[in-house]
Amino acid sequence: MKRFIPVAAPALVGNEKSYVMDCLDSTWISSAGKYVENFEQAFAAFCGVKYAMSCNNGTVALHLALLALGVGPDDEVMVPTLTFVATANAVTYCGAHPIFIDSEPETWNLNPDLLEEKITPRTKGIIVVHLYGHPVNMEPVLDIAQRHGLFVIEDAAEAHGAEYKGQRVGSLGDIATFSFYGNKIITTGEGGMVVTDDDKLANKVRQLKGQGMDPKRRYWFPIIGYNYRMTNIQAAIGLAQLEKADWHIYRRREVASWYYKRLKEVQGLTLPVEKEWAKNVYWMFSVVLDDGILLGRDEVMAALREQGIETRPFFYPMHTLPPYRNLAEKDYFSVAEGLAARGINLPTWAGLQERDVDFVCEALAGILVSAQRAVS
Repeated sequence: MKRFIPVAAPALVGNEKSYVMDCLDSTWISSAGKYVENFEQAFAAFCGVKYAMSCNNGTVALHLALLALGVGPDDEVMVPTLTFVATANAVTYCGAHPIFIDSEPETWNLNPDLLEEKITPRTKGIIVVHLYGHPVNMEPVLDIAQRHGLFVIEDAAEAHGAEYKGQRVGSLGDIATFSFYGNKIITTGEGGMVVTDDDKLANKVRQLKGQGMDPKRRYWFPIIGYNYRMTNIQAAIGLAQLEKADWHIYRRREVASWYYKRLKEVQGLTLPVEKEWAKNVYWMFSVVLDDGILLGRDEVMAALREQGIETRPFFYPMHTLPPYRNLAEKDYFSVAEGLAARGINLPTWAGLQERDVDFVCEALAGILVSAQRAVS
C-alpha cells in the first residue's frame, strides 16, 4: 500500500472518548451541560482572560465579536488580505466593509505600518490574524488603535497558545476569537470561542449567541439574536483536548524543529520565522518557494502528491476573490500576492513522527534539485 501523509489530522490522545460517553450516558447532549461551562472556564484560564463564550464555529465567533462591538452597515474594519475568507465574511455579515491590509514579508501577518493610511471616518476597528500560528506584532497595532479610538479583534483561529512578548494570544486585544475545527491545534470537530476581559462584551456575546434572550427573563427576547451555541458533546471533546494543550503545542513545535533541521540548507525555500518577541505554535509549517525556482508552486505540490504527501496552498488574498475585488480595485498588495502564489503548507499535526518529516523533506528537496538539473 502506498504511503500517504495527510496535511493535517486530529490527535485524540486524552479523555475525549470518556467525556463523550459521559455525555451520552447522562443524556446531556445539546447546548446545556457541565462540559460547556467547564470548557469555557478552562479556556479562559488558558488564555489568561476573565471570560470565554463557546459557540459553534470560528466564523460565528468572529460574527459575535463584531456584533458585540456594535459594527453595522457601512462601517469599515481593517483586515489582512492574506487570511482565510471567514475573516472578511464576518465583517460583511454585519453590513460593514472589510478594508484590506498587505502582509509583512517576514511573519506573513498584517503589516502594522500600513494601517494608518487606510483609516477613514468610517473605520471602527482592526482584525488581526495570527496567521499559521505566528502572533502579529501587536504593540504598534494597539498603539494605532488607541490613538484613533478603534477596537482590536484577535482572530486566533490558527494560534492556540501562541505568545506575544510572553502573553498568550487572545488576551491582547479588546476581544478574540478561536476556531476548533478538526485540523486546529485544539479541536472539538466544529466549534469556536470568543474570549475577553470586558464584562459588557462578554454579556453581549452570551445574549447574542442564545437567540437574544434576556438572561434574567426566560423566553423574553429584547433583541434579535442567533442560535450560535456549542453542544455539550463538542465541549466535552474540547475540554479533553485542552487538558493536553501543552502536549499538543509541544508536539507542533517539535515537528517544526525537525522541518527546520532538514530544510534549512535546501536552496530555493523561505522557511517560517519565529521573531524574538514571539512563540510560534506552527498550526502549519509553511514554506515559500523563492522566485528563482523553476517549477511552479502547483507543480511542486502535484509532485509531492504523487509521492503520497498531501499539502495545501496558502490562502488566496481576499482582494482577489470575486465578492471583494471591488473593495480594493486601486490597491496594490505585492507581498500578500507573492506569498499566496508561492506558499505551501506542509503536513503539520501532533501525531507526525520524525520519519514522516524525513520523508516529506527528502521528497521536497529531491523535487527541487531534479527541477534544477533538468534545466541545467
